[in-house]
Amino acid sequence: MNRVFHPQGIIALFFLTLTLLISGCGQSDEPQELYLEGKTMGTTYHIKVFAKQDKLDALNLQPEITQLLKDINQSMSTYIPDSEINTFNRLAAEQVMPISNDFRAVVSESIRLGESTKTLDVTMGPLIDLWGFGPDKKPTKRPTDAELSAMIAQIGVDKLILTEQGLAKTIDGLELSFSATAKGYGIDKVAELLESHDLSNYMVEIGGELRVAGKKPHDQDWRIAIEQPDTEPGVRKVHRVLAPGNNGIATSGDYRIFYEMEGVTYSHLIDPATGMPSRHDLVSVTVLHPSAMTADGLATALTVMGMDKAKAYAEKYDLPVYLIGKSDDGLVTYSSPAFKPYL
Repeated sequence: MNRVFHPQGIIALFFLTLTLLISGCGQSDEPQELYLEGKTMGTTYHIKVFAKQDKLDALNLQPEITQLLKDINQSMSTYIPDSEINTFNRLAAEQVMPISNDFRAVVSESIRLGESTKTLDVTMGPLIDLWGFGPDKKPTKRPTDAELSAMIAQIGVDKLILTEQGLAKTIDGLELSFSATAKGYGIDKVAELLESHDLSNYMVEIGGELRVAGKKPHDQDWRIAIEQPDTEPGVRKVHRVLAPGNNGIATSGDYRIFYEMEGVTYSHLIDPATGMPSRHDLVSVTVLHPSAMTADGLATALTVMGMDKAKAYAEKYDLPVYLIGKSDDGLVTYSSPAFKPYL
């Protein structure tokens, strides 16, 4: 039996088939989102990756990321008794300890930042404990000037000796804490892992610090919010949104971790030169840097400096920095020249 098709029906069928083919091609080429999350370093991590579905299907990233972060934590956590950092902290003076590449990278950058800023000191864990911001309970009274002077004499990155053979300390009792740099380093290592798999569009976040690269679908830039620092406890609001490009992003401030004692408010950010918690007009610092570890360390260091010194440091080294300070008239803000293109 002969079948007769009307020409218009053939044309309609052709365009329907063509539309389906184009639609199918579009779907296969459109980047898809892979979302991963977990726990690490006493906090959480969240990762977003955009890539073609066939590439994502061919990878099994979660186990790799889990092992990578586990190794870093084993190296740098002071809460793990046999960690690399605790092994060094128990070491006697003048003894050289061979160290892993990860440990070397973090201690090297921590020493550099400490010498440059004078306000970041990875050896002042005992001083932080003395003020009650470490794992021990907070003190019921302010440390005496004599206690602070004695503690200051026992800290300082100048008491670390880093050589090709390893790391040593010049005095007994010197201890390391990478609370200002380890999270950022973990972010950088995860980013390196993603890039080793030719993944170039991603966001990696650990404990509030981030690193982003590439784009989201439809050529959209990544957008990151800076938090409003003067909200009520338990309330979080957006202060400003930025497009950070391919950078690590770290924000530090004294508005979340503090306590009051004898009528005085004490911040968890301590000046290693004086041994005193920072008490000035600077409440939030956001830093952009290709390395999340460097951004993390700088954000802490600049917050301790205060508004004027932080502005001067940012301009001297051409750093993208955004500062929020407080005044009698409310909040004041500052964008360094290098930061303005990201707003």
